[in-house]
Amino acid sequence: MERLQKVIARAGIASRRKAEELILQGRVKVNGRVVTELGVKVGPRDDVEVDGIPIEREEPVYYLLYKPRGVISSVKDDKGRKVVTDFFKDLDKRIYPIGRLDYDTSGLLLLTNDGDFANLLMHPRYEIEKVYVAKVKGIPTREQLKQLEQGIELEEGMTAPAKVKLLSADRKKGTAIVEIRIHEGRNRQVRRMFEAIGCEVLKLKRERYAFLDLKGLRPGEYRELSPHEVKLLRALAQSGGRK
Repeated sequence: MERLQKVIARAGIASRRKAEELILQGRVKVNGRVVTELGVKVGPRDDVEVDGIPIEREEPVYYLLYKPRGVISSVKDDKGRKVVTDFFKDLDKRIYPIGRLDYDTSGLLLLTNDGDFANLLMHPRYEIEKVYVAKVKGIPTREQLKQLEQGIELEEGMTAPAKVKLLSADRKKGTAIVEIRIHEGRNRQVRRMFEAIGCEVLKLKRERYAFLDLKGLRPGEYRELSPHEVKLLRALAQSGGRK
């Protein structure tokens, strides 16, 4: 038996807090009866409806995908472009990405059908570290790297401090490879941070997400997360990103 709001969140309908609001508003039915109290628990055989629509209660699944460049981090695209769920043709469950990577960014992306888990990892309060490697036009100076480390003023406000390392520099081509570690997830954040210091990002790859990496995978390949990895991610998020 599980709490009703958790079942609704896991189905991807809403976050757990929003699910609680739906229950209090009388928009949820269990076995045909409206439920307006929190704390109700339901089992696998109970029928749950939200706004008159039965929810699909699937076993939760968790995947790690090596997203290639030129793929949309979505379940569909109105322009007909390739989306990340196209790599899961044989999967009979409805999954969606946790967060997103830009169209031109490659690397590690998590997908699930567990809405509660996805909302937990995406909540800005939980500082999950993400490691990116960027090939940039221009060779950033120590002062520019320090700017990235201290935070960059973007349109929506200052970014949090980052960890930055210059991995290599090609002075003939005027390019550099830089590793940057952040725990935020703003739209095109890494690209915008580099643009702010005058370095255009030519290539960008997310190499790590918390303790997860792309070892053993090629672009377009994926693997299922182990129960232990899922448990660790939950614990890491709930501890505020501290291992």
